[in-house]
Amino acid sequence: MTVLHEPVDGFWRAALAGVGRTARLTGAGLAALPGVLARRAGRRDLARQLYVVGVGSLAVATVVALFTGMILSLQLGIAFRQFSQELMVAMTLAYAMLREMGPFMTGIILAACVGSAMAAQLGTMTVSDETAALEMMGVDPVRFLVAPRLWALVAMAPLLSFYTCVVAFVGGGLVGYTQLGIPFLQFMGEVVEAAEPKDLYVGLLKAAFFGVLVGGISCAVGFATRQGAAGVGASTRRAVVYSFLAILVGGYFVTRCFYVF
Repeated sequence: MTVLHEPVDGFWRAALAGVGRTARLTGAGLAALPGVLARRAGRRDLARQLYVVGVGSLAVATVVALFTGMILSLQLGIAFRQFSQELMVAMTLAYAMLREMGPFMTGIILAACVGSAMAAQLGTMTVSDETAALEMMGVDPVRFLVAPRLWALVAMAPLLSFYTCVVAFVGGGLVGYTQLGIPFLQFMGEVVEAAEPKDLYVGLLKAAFFGVLVGGISCAVGFATRQGAAGVGASTRRAVVYSFLAILVGGYFVTRCFYVF
């Protein structure tokens, strides 16, 4: 019986060790911001990462947000039309996007578009001993590689989340006008009226938290890459999967903290 339990115990030990390494790396990356801002090269790297995270994800975020808003409005409109409450679509869409769907979609997009690329880049540098070379030259890999990427995700995730919500509202308004007979300006007015400051603040905080999760996990997985090109591919997949799971679990607990009845 003891032999049967050994693989399970080994899995949990490895999982906890991985969580610990990721938490330490994330904390060190967040704490390294002053060192990044103190150097011109560090500020340039941070600006480059801000561009990669923000502008690089903008096209995907636009398409996903637009059609998510359209789909939600269409499905909600079909349900509310049975009770002649089509205007409830705008209020429900506002709650769903600001509280949950906007930050969630932003985290998923960042994990797929940015986190995977970060894990692959850092993994390639690790297996080719570039990170070891940095350490031999006295350069801290955390300050040089992790901190700009991590802070770029933290800074851009709330902005992308807000942009995603706005685009989703526009998509919902288009469906409301063309399919439900609701004037576009009236639909947007109902959205603004239903939106509460707390929903916006919590959504932005949740998006920033997701940025921390995606950045920390992707960098940690990249630094743990082994076995050459095959290991880089495996690390890319693990970074996306782990980020998805962390976003789902973390999103639940953040929502529970702020919306406890």
